[in-house]
Amino acid sequence: MSIAPATIPPTTAPAPARLAWLDALRGIGALAVVAEHLLPWFLPALRPYWFSLGVYGILVFFLVSGYIIPTSLERHGDVRTFWVSRAFRLYPLYLAVAALVLAAAWWVPIRGEVPRDGTAVAAHATMLLDVVGVGGVADTMWTLSYEMVFYLLVTALFVTRLHERSGLFAVLFAAGSLIVGLLVGGALLKGGWVAYASGAAFFAGLACVISGRFRTAAACALGLMAVALLVLGSRVPWMGVAVLGVMFAGTAIHRWERGTGGLWPVAATAGLVALAPIWAIEAGWWWVEPDVWIITIALAAATFAGGMALRGRRVPRVLTWLGLISYSLYLVHHPLLKFFVEVSGDLRRSPLPLQLGMAALAMAVVLLASALAYRFVEKPMQSLGRRLSRRAA
Repeated sequence: MSIAPATIPPTTAPAPARLAWLDALRGIGALAVVAEHLLPWFLPALRPYWFSLGVYGILVFFLVSGYIIPTSLERHGDVRTFWVSRAFRLYPLYLAVAALVLAAAWWVPIRGEVPRDGTAVAAHATMLLDVVGVGGVADTMWTLSYEMVFYLLVTALFVTRLHERSGLFAVLFAAGSLIVGLLVGGALLKGGWVAYASGAAFFAGLACVISGRFRTAAACALGLMAVALLVLGSRVPWMGVAVLGVMFAGTAIHRWERGTGGLWPVAATAGLVALAPIWAIEAGWWWVEPDVWIITIALAAATFAGGMALRGRRVPRVLTWLGLISYSLYLVHHPLLKFFVEVSGDLRRSPLPLQLGMAALAMAVVLLASALAYRFVEKPMQSLGRRLSRRAA
């Protein structure tokens, strides 16, 4: 028997219409990540180094996820519905991209960070790649690890009725990133057993969460496992903890917007995350130099704030369209760029007109493929997920 009710009463606020400004932010974040990968191969002279395009893009994504994901769970008041919809939202395209990369491995070899054994299967099955020490078959899959950690933790907070304390958790994780950076210089949990053990716990726990049997115990166990993997298994532990602080800051912003929380946790989180890499043991990359890191965080925060400030206005259709296909764009672009470069050859020392032309062609291919992936993989699977969620509710 379940030791928790199947649902928690949903919030009384009506479900909002599609938030176009959030779609626009997703589109901007996806474009930034695409540019981060496209410029070094096609237009290296145009790549900025005064801030990190890639980190900027994923911070915008994480803020958006933090803002909308807990709200979606609270609105429906049902963890079963939440997880069914998340599975059909994330996994179909994720598996399709993984299959594409594997099918093309005879031509473009799979990256060396991917183990050639069962640990890769276990880690990809849970999406917990980056917190169990396994590289993704597509380079951008690593960020999904932190999305999944967030989902597991939010579910645990929801079933224990602690989910309203977003500001507190934002500050705790942000402060934790400072402490972890000072004490931990890399993953402490290593070896294939981490992927296997976490995979077994993940699927057994979610089976309980979705079925309702021992729901609270299972959700709490999964939340604790997620935090343990985040701190002890991440490739860059301080950054993983900081990411959770950023996501909870997004939730705290939504609480403030609804009048149920203040903005001070958001400001405190931003300050602590900005300081996180300064004394961290593991922080030798150009994008965590204090000036670059702080500018990147400031730009991501300003982008999100600008989106909120303009949320009552008409959003350009191109941005909302990019937001709709942003998940496809995010996952599909890197493998396609690698395939494109295999055909075009090294363009880094080519004449600028050729670089510009090939970059435009590559971008057109990526956008077309992303639109098709959304139309024929994402959209029908999301519709199926919604139908199954309604039946399960």
